[in-house]
Amino acid sequence: MHFRFNAQGKYLTAALALTLISGCTAVQVSPLQSINQHVCIEENPAVKVDDFVTVLQSGFARHGIQTKVYATIQRGECSHIVTYTARRSWDVASYLSTAEIRVLDGERRQLASGTYRLRNKGGLSLMKWQGTEAKIGPVIDEMLAQAQVETCRYHKP
Repeated sequence: MHFRFNAQGKYLTAALALTLISGCTAVQVSPLQSINQHVCIEENPAVKVDDFVTVLQSGFARHGIQTKVYATIQRGECSHIVTYTARRSWDVASYLSTAEIRVLDGERRQLASGTYRLRNKGGLSLMKWQGTEAKIGPVIDEMLAQAQVETCRYHKP
């Protein structure tokens, strides 16, 4: 038995296959120009991605920036504050589907940001189960790639 597809059938089949397997990611980064060598990370207890803060700290450390996590940070206590959000989705197992990282100055004005979003919650792509480092590491690296690391001005003790 031999099947023949016309051109329209081939395009429809290709589009369907791409839709099923594509778990395209969207990454947007607004890079940082300069940053203190010591930054404060404001803990977000709503984030349930266990290794997110560890990955965040490792990413900043790769660029020569030391971090310390605080439950709360008041305006003016740190020269640079890192805030974050992250959400998981579920498909047989949980996986990181969205994240946002912001770098603020001591007055809480945004200096830089990076977002990661797994479009269509990953579809059938096996890439959606990659670890936090594989997804967030490149966002951090792009955000900090051009940043001039400055010596300590002030940070929360």
